Amino acid sequence: MERLNSIDDLKKLRERLASDMFRPDEPRVRACCGTACTASGSAKVINAIEEDAKKRGMDIDVVRTGCQGMCQNGPVMKVEPADIFYQKVKPEQASSLIGYTFVGGMPFRQAIYRKDILSEPIPDVVDLPFYKKQLRIALRNNDKIDPTNIYHYIAVGGYKALEKALFTMTPEDVLNEVDRANLRGRGGAGFPAGKKWKHTKSDKNPVKFVIANGDEGDPGAFMDRSIMEGDPHSLFEGMLLCAYAIGAKYGFIYVRHEYPLAVKNLKHAIKQAEELGLLGRNIVGTNFSFFLDVREGAGAFVCGESTALVASIEGERGFPRPRPPRLSETGGGVFGYPSNLNNIETYACVPPIIENGADWFKSIGTENSPGTKVFALTGKVKNTGLVEVPMGTTLREIIFDIGGGIMEDKKFKAVQTGGPSGGCLTAEYLDLPVDFDSLVKVGSMMGSGGMVVMDEDTCMVDVSKYFLSFTQSESCGKCPPCRVGTYQMLQMLEKITSGKGEPGDIERLEELGRLIQEGSLCGLGQGAPNPVLSTIKYFREEYEEHIYDKYCRAKVCSGLGVFRIEHDECFLCGLCKEACAFDAVKETSRSFFIDQDYCTKCKACYFACPIGAVKVEKQAKAEAKV
Repeated sequence: MERLNSIDDLKKLRERLASDMFRPDEPRVRACCGTACTASGSAKVINAIEEDAKKRGMDIDVVRTGCQGMCQNGPVMKVEPADIFYQKVKPEQASSLIGYTFVGGMPFRQAIYRKDILSEPIPDVVDLPFYKKQLRIALRNNDKIDPTNIYHYIAVGGYKALEKALFTMTPEDVLNEVDRANLRGRGGAGFPAGKKWKHTKSDKNPVKFVIANGDEGDPGAFMDRSIMEGDPHSLFEGMLLCAYAIGAKYGFIYVRHEYPLAVKNLKHAIKQAEELGLLGRNIVGTNFSFFLDVREGAGAFVCGESTALVASIEGERGFPRPRPPRLSETGGGVFGYPSNLNNIETYACVPPIIENGADWFKSIGTENSPGTKVFALTGKVKNTGLVEVPMGTTLREIIFDIGGGIMEDKKFKAVQTGGPSGGCLTAEYLDLPVDFDSLVKVGSMMGSGGMVVMDEDTCMVDVSKYFLSFTQSESCGKCPPCRVGTYQMLQMLEKITSGKGEPGDIERLEELGRLIQEGSLCGLGQGAPNPVLSTIKYFREEYEEHIYDKYCRAKVCSGLGVFRIEHDECFLCGLCKEACAFDAVKETSRSFFIDQDYCTKCKACYFACPIGAVKVEKQAKAEAKV
C-alpha cells in the first residue's frame, strides 16, 4: 500500500478507483456481513456463491458489506447490474441464484423479497417498502462497500470532505460549517455539535483530544455498531475533520467489548489508513497530524455517560464525575486535557456536511432537528432492523410503512423510544413527527435511537419493570438517589406484578421517580424512572388492575387473576391436569375444574390448553359467576 504524499495523490487515487473498482456493467453481489446476517449464515452463502461461480468460470465481484438494514430477513444481498434484492438466501440456493440471475437474466423468485410478484417488472431495491422512505446519510456506504478495504471507501467518495477541508478551508471554516448545519448530537442529548466543538477549541490548552463514544448499551440498539462494523472510515473522516477544526492531534474510539466485529474492523481500518497516510503524522503531506486508537470497555452501561467514559479510558472505574469542569475544559477531559466527545453517528454525519454544505443538510429534516436519524426498529413489528429516516418522519411511517406493521396483524399498543431511559407512547402519538423536541414534549426522548414496538399482548407494568431492572443493575452505585431509589422502585414493581400491590403504590412510584430524576448525578439515574413514569401516565389503568383487581390483562404477570376452565369449550383432553404441579386441576366424570385453594396462579394450565378453554379473569368477575 503506497503512502499518499499530497492532496493531489489522494485525488488521483480516487479518480482511478472510481472508474475501475465498481463498473456499473460488472456482475456483482453485495452481500450483507453485519452481525445479524453473519449469525444467519451469510458467510456460508457467500462461500457457496464464490464456489459455484468458480465452477462456471464466471468472474463475479462479491462485496462483503456492512449491515444493509433488513435484519429480520437475513442473509440479504443486492445483485447488480440487475438491481435485485434477495432475502433469507440459503447456501443450497447459490447455484440457482447464479444460474437464474447472471446466466438466464431473470430473478430467482424463491429468494426474492417480493414473492407475491409473479410477473415483470421486479421492483428496484429503492422501491421496496422497507427502503422507500429511508434516506441514508450516516449509513450511506453500509450497503455498498467492504469495510475492510479502504480503497472501496475512497472509490465511493471517501475522504473527499477531508480533502476539501485541508485544501480549501481553514479550521474556522470547518467549525462554522458544522455549527451552521446545526448537527445535533445523535447520542441522545441532542446538543449541537458545532457549539461543543467551539467550546473545546476555545480552551487555551494546546493538547486536545477527540473521542468517539461507541459504548452503545441500550437493549436492542445497534446503530453505532453497524457504522463501526460496516463503514469505519466514515467515522475516521468525521473525527479527522473535528480534530482539524479544534486543533487536536489525538483521538480515541471507545467501544464496548461485546462488539468483537466492530473492534476488529476498526483496528484493521486504522492500520490501512496509517499505511496510506490518512492517519498519523503529516496526513497526505500536510502539516496536519492525527493519531487514533481504539479503547475497549467492559460493557458497563454507565460508561456511555461522558465523564464515566473518560474515567474508563484512563483505566479507572467507570464512575461519573461532577461537572464543572466539563470535558471540553482543561481538567475535565481525558487525562485532564480538553476533549470533544460525540457519538459514532454524529461523526459519520460530518463528512457529507463539509462536502455538500450546511444548507444541504438543513434542507433535510425539521428546522430545529435537521438531517436524518438512524433507528433500531425492534419488538412486535414485522420488519425489524436498522432504518435511517429524515427527522420529522412520523412514528406511523416508521412502524407501519417501513416496519410493515405489527406481527400477526395484532393491534398496536405502544412504542418505547430512547432506550431504557426513554418513555412509552400510545397510538394517540402515532402521527407525532419524530425529532428531538417533539419526543421530549410528550414525555419520551430520542435517545441513541432505540425503538421497541409493543402489541396488545404486552403488559406495560411488566415492560416498565424490565427497563427499570436493566438500569438498576447497571447503576454504578456512586450516588444514593440512583443506587437506593431505583432499587426501591424495582421492589415495588416486583410486588405489583406478583399480585401483592397495595393502594398508594402508584403514587409512591411517581414520587420516588421524581426524586431520583432530581437528585441523581448522571443521565443514567436521571432517566431511569422515565419508563415507569410514562407508563403510569398513559397506562395507569393497567397499574390499577394489577393492584386493585389482582389482574393482568395481557396474561403476562404470574400470581394475578382467577383461573377457571370454561366447560362449554373444554373437550376433556386433560393436558391442564398433567401440567399442574400442585394438583389444583380436579377431574369429574364430565369436566375439569380448578380448585382455588390449591391454585398458585403459575399459568401452567393456561399455556398447556390447546384451545384456550382455561380463562384468567378479574377477581370480581369470577366471584360474580360463582
